[in-house]
Amino acid sequence: MKKIKPGLIACVVLMLCSCARPQNPVSAPSYTNSSEPDELAAASSHDSQTGRLPEPSPQIPESPFSPEDAEPYSGQPYTVVGDNIPYFSEEEFTTSSFSRYSELDELGRCGPAYACVGPDLMPTQERGQIGNVRPTGWHTVKYNEIIDGNYLYNRCHLIGYLLAGENANEQNLITGTRYLNVRGMLPFETKVADYVTETGNHVLYRVTPVFQDENLLASGVLMEAESVEDEGRGVCFCVYVYNVQPGIAIDYATGESAIAPDARTPESAQVSRQPAAESTAPSPEPNTEVTGSMSQETPAPSVSAQTPESAQAPFAEPASPQEEQPQGTAYVLNTNTKKFHYPSCRSVDQMKEKNKQNYTGTRDEVISMGYDPCKSCNP
Repeated sequence: MKKIKPGLIACVVLMLCSCARPQNPVSAPSYTNSSEPDELAAASSHDSQTGRLPEPSPQIPESPFSPEDAEPYSGQPYTVVGDNIPYFSEEEFTTSSFSRYSELDELGRCGPAYACVGPDLMPTQERGQIGNVRPTGWHTVKYNEIIDGNYLYNRCHLIGYLLAGENANEQNLITGTRYLNVRGMLPFETKVADYVTETGNHVLYRVTPVFQDENLLASGVLMEAESVEDEGRGVCFCVYVYNVQPGIAIDYATGESAIAPDARTPESAQVSRQPAAESTAPSPEPNTEVTGSMSQETPAPSVSAQTPESAQAPFAEPASPQEEQPQGTAYVLNTNTKKFHYPSCRSVDQMKEKNKQNYTGTRDEVISMGYDPCKSCNP
């Protein structure tokens, strides 16, 4: 019998081992714009041990929604879409917190913002400045005595600051009316925040700005949310919120505006416009100006604001001295904590009378007196 050389045996063993290795190993998914990418990437390998739901795709799934799915605006800030059931698929549900934001399109407009809101995602610090961001369609314009707060536009977070702690993220800020911000989006954001805070559970959440054609101003936003651990029993909604302002006609192509011809306004009402280039105009988004539970608001049976012809023609905005806050705004000061609030802030009701002081003036005046803005209502 012929003896086999040891070198030949070693060669055969190496060949067999190399054939057993995968030729194209699969790399771990990359989670972009996630609040905790390391934890997200690692969680899937521990699902069976921890009971956590698997991670969804790192891409932002889009809703199969079109403006035709919602009724025209008829006086309510939002309307329920479909059966009030969000468009999430089963594969999207997870118990790991994250937030993701779309890249701006060629016109600089925001796309869908997507999150799984959990206690670990919510902010623990006061919101920072966002005045350096100028979203598409932005104009600094005031309609005194017509709009609460006077300013027409706010820089509106898609994923609210109280949910994800995002400050001056241009992928998360759109130009929205005061009405959209406070009457439309805020009650739903507060509902999600209250649920997460009270239960420690998670809410899958997506907000999609809806732009018609090449308009720079969104016609509205689609808001979807569903609580994860209890399968939607705690939070579940799918609504379209209108980017309109009662009494004001808006040109959505440019963001320019005018008092609506049929608006009944006081003779003393004044319009103050500032140059479009201004980027420090105030429009802090309040967090608690709407009180009461959302279930008390009746959904509009109907969406899409019709822009009067008078608002279609662009107009030049004359230069005027910059006004950082409306003159004569009412605030409530807490002389003990040195915080100041809007009168509608829920913290005012909890304030001791001996520490409560009413003040009417500008925001800068209050700050110069040594007071800090309330974290909740962001006056």
